[in-house]
Amino acid sequence: MGDGTATATDLDVKLERHRVELTGYCYRMLGSSFEAEDAVQDTMVRAWRSYEKFEGRSSLRSWLYRIATNVCLDMLTAGNKRARPMDLTDSTPLARAALSPRPDNTWLEPMPDARVLPTVEDPAEAAVAKESVRLAFMAALQQLPAKQRAVLILREVLAWKASEVAELLDTSVASVNSALQRARATLAERDHAGGVDAAVSDPLSEEQQKLLDRYVAAFEGYDMTALTALLHEDAVMTMPPFDLWLTGPEDITGFMTTLGAPCAGSHLVPVAVNGLPGFAQYKPDEETGGFSPWAVQVLEISDGRITGFHCFLDTKRWFPLFGLPLHLDLNLDVEGEADQAEEGE
Repeated sequence: MGDGTATATDLDVKLERHRVELTGYCYRMLGSSFEAEDAVQDTMVRAWRSYEKFEGRSSLRSWLYRIATNVCLDMLTAGNKRARPMDLTDSTPLARAALSPRPDNTWLEPMPDARVLPTVEDPAEAAVAKESVRLAFMAALQQLPAKQRAVLILREVLAWKASEVAELLDTSVASVNSALQRARATLAERDHAGGVDAAVSDPLSEEQQKLLDRYVAAFEGYDMTALTALLHEDAVMTMPPFDLWLTGPEDITGFMTTLGAPCAGSHLVPVAVNGLPGFAQYKPDEETGGFSPWAVQVLEISDGRITGFHCFLDTKRWFPLFGLPLHLDLNLDVEGEADQAEEGE
């Protein structure tokens, strides 16, 4: 009995070593934080049950990726493609702004970096991993057929050989190369149309960090003049689960001073999300005198300005995912809360 327990514990340790990278893979495949974690849990259970049949013909890592790929392909047979508001509707002028929610399974979901980006020594490898979970790239992936998506992620993001991908998918190298070519063509079209993020340096450059500091001061002070100076003329604001999205500083700040006016006096706590800078926004809570969760904000930056301002509003789901408290006291050291949240992840 003791030997069996030791073996089971050893297997647990071996499987857990791969959890973060598998979660990243499933997240890129599915576009959903929670579905990705479910898929990885399913992968671990299947690996546990069939480990005795695993004969070591491939590495444990390759075998787990094969299981995870099959789990994701099964989940994607429903045909649902996760999206951002700009993938579904035209931009709405402020004068016609209306908050119309769509079901949760419509939306591309945010994800904490710590859950999908394994620690790696190579800075170039780390940069590729970060770029591959950014919102625009994730949205582009969702437009690909499921198997093309798997091929592109395995070949371009994880740097697998064509022969390894062919073996994993039970297909030929020629078929893998063809799928990769078609996937690249689709992504190139979106990139040409402005659908993929401009680079954010990793770590953030001094200029980008100063931009974020100015953003925090402008948002917490609800200073629309200062905020306008930080926004690119084509900046986009989204607010899932609402399908409304706004373009340009005038409409964005106009929204914030009308429908968004209750956000005045908010506190922002830094978070690392989708390989991009982000903040957990806490809004003043008149009932408690403290602050309540309102949104996880994800910022896209290019050429010294903010180009994307994405607010994910389903706080009962997102704040626990990021290890963030569901209430802040009025005089709380917000930085301290952020540090505690990161330690708890």
